[in-house]
Amino acid sequence: MKKYLAEAIGTAILVIMGCGTAMLVGCDAVNGSGYILTALAFGLAIVACAYSIGNISGCHVNPAVSLAVFLSGKMSFKDLIFYIIFQVIGAFLGTTILSMIFSLGMVTDMTGGYGANGLSGVNGSYGAGLAVEIVLTFIFVMTILGVTSEKAGHGSFGGLVIGLTLTFVHIFGIGLTGTSVNPARSIAPAIFAAAGGNTSGTSSLWVFIVGPFVGALLAALIYNALEKSGSEK
Repeated sequence: MKKYLAEAIGTAILVIMGCGTAMLVGCDAVNGSGYILTALAFGLAIVACAYSIGNISGCHVNPAVSLAVFLSGKMSFKDLIFYIIFQVIGAFLGTTILSMIFSLGMVTDMTGGYGANGLSGVNGSYGAGLAVEIVLTFIFVMTILGVTSEKAGHGSFGGLVIGLTLTFVHIFGIGLTGTSVNPARSIAPAIFAAAGGNTSGTSSLWVFIVGPFVGALLAALIYNALEKSGSEK
């Protein structure tokens, strides 16, 4: 149970710091610095979580990452299911805290919807949005699998590498889809935004669930095949 709770706490931190920063600074062309600030917030949140809960749960804080770890044979199906459940719970907890902070403090949400993902950057194209999320998740998860491999030898620098990679994919993806690469991070803000009357993100929510899972699936299959072929030489 401790590792499940750790995943919930970690995901809540990711949502609070990442989506919360996006809500504060916005991610539109006028406030261009918001891109970098939001990307850094997500990346640094992962760094913080990696060094705080990494030794407890592995710091997946992302259903797509958990799927890839499962496909790599490094966790049980039971753990996969409970990790995903608690990650989603953590995302809702984090979004609830943001709702309280912004409502009680009467702070303006610059994104208009809890930092929820959307397809405005790709002109509403489901196909383009799906492609972006698959590619970005593939890159992110491939990095995680490589860094955490027993052969990698990155030691204590692993969390920093993963955090910088999340920052990296956000810099490219924020202007296109808001960058999900994490179904839990997308579900909770979209539902909270819809409850507040902003339903623009709910019709495309499936993109930010399917895309990351497909990207993680491809990353796991390809990385496992490459690692196996490399070990046979």
